[in-house]
Amino acid sequence: MPSNPFASIAKRITGQRRASPDAVALEDHVARERLSEKLGYLSAMKIFQDLSREELMAIERATTMITCPAGRVFYIPGETGEVLFLLKRGRVQIYCLSPDGRKLTVKILEPMTFFGEMAILGQGMYDTFAEAMDECLICVMSRQDVIRLLLSKPPVAARICEELARRVMETEQRLEELAFKGVDSRLASLLIRLAGDEDELVGYSHQELAELLGVYRETVTLALGRFKAQGLIEIGRKRIVLLNRAALAAIAESS
Repeated sequence: MPSNPFASIAKRITGQRRASPDAVALEDHVARERLSEKLGYLSAMKIFQDLSREELMAIERATTMITCPAGRVFYIPGETGEVLFLLKRGRVQIYCLSPDGRKLTVKILEPMTFFGEMAILGQGMYDTFAEAMDECLICVMSRQDVIRLLLSKPPVAARICEELARRVMETEQRLEELAFKGVDSRLASLLIRLAGDEDELVGYSHQELAELLGVYRETVTLALGRFKAQGLIEIGRKRIVLLNRAALAAIAESS
């Protein structure tokens, strides 16, 4: 299996011939704006909290920032992991495919997190798919630079370990729900988890919710209809309002 094509991005060096003083000034201005934007994103990431500007600058120099359209596949199972992805904007779906082609979503990643770390830090090859759900702004960092960063900055390594531990706990919870709970219970739990501290869930289609639960879209649509009939939620286009969070929590706790 060939290496991931994103590996070449981390090593790419581009250069343009400067035509005039005005072009130089414009290029310098754009470069400063780009640098400021990139540093802002890096400093906002939890794993880079408390790093100095000089340390952030070193990370900035080791990363390449690119924009990817919705539907872009970052990696597939069996590819060699050569870069770490830092998600700045947009959402990324991590998923597996069943033998019959059905998609099971492992996780949907929101901005200011990372992915692709297991192939970098452990197994060497990816075992899932990663696909952009929206237009995404990402930074990529080579394996060598990631290892160098972790060895030189123990707090960053510790925060990555904390995030990985949290993801393992979430996976264990989902496996427990899959084994012992029905669709309504699992869906109620999912709605509460995705909404977080808010009273509404925005940006998820019935199909995407179904893929997170490992069921068919029709099953989710029927379950949402039952919740709506009970006055627990309101449903709009890619928008679900939680009207009775306590009742949903009770359903989530049931078997």
